[in-house]
Amino acid sequence: MKRIKAACLAQTIHFLLKDDLPHDEAVKFVEAEYAHYLAQLERSRTEYRIPEKAEQPDGSPLVKLKKQYNGYDCKPYME
Repeated sequence: MKRIKAACLAQTIHFLLKDDLPHDEAVKFVEAEYAHYLAQLERSRTEYRIPEKAEQPDGSPLVKLKKQYNGYDCKPYME
């Protein structure tokens, strides 16, 4: 028998700009989408860490994050 002791997801998320909006509005929209995503993680009490956030030349964010998977302990991965 085996048991999972710890689990963590490493993700790279690119929040893309919408093509049908003017550039300034698209950047504001995608920043709001990013803030909503972080708020959703907070509401669900998912542990996460953002080791890197980079802005792309078009103004869209590229975020590398580590987050808890299915409520498993993830402390070893967050260091």
